Amino acid sequence: MRVLLVDDEVEYVSTLAERLSFRGFEAQWVSSANEALESIGKNHFDIAVLDVKMPKMGGIELKKKIEEIAPGMKFIYLTGHGSEDDYNKGVTDGVYYLIKPVDIDQLITFMNQAMPNANS
Repeated sequence: MRVLLVDDEVEYVSTLAERLSFRGFEAQWVSSANEALESIGKNHFDIAVLDVKMPKMGGIELKKKIEEIAPGMKFIYLTGHGSEDDYNKGVTDGVYYLIKPVDIDQLITFMNQAMPNANS
């Protein structure tokens, strides 16, 4: 399973990508929505893990743009500043929603549920 992690907290997202790689996932990370769109234009990913609150463009808006260029991709939202409104938007979008710090086993469970036929 190819995973794109998008979070403006560089140390956090790079560590998360490393932990997923140790578990057998092909994990790539970027620290902005623009970098994510550029990377998706060049690479295939099965699932994107998006920080809801990022400067310039948050995960909810980014998801809409990704869906235009990569239909079929699955999504998980992450937030350290979650509001009830953000949670409701995520649930309405039919994506998984996790609060930071993320339990890696819970993230992997959600990834496997989102992509039940993918191999890690």
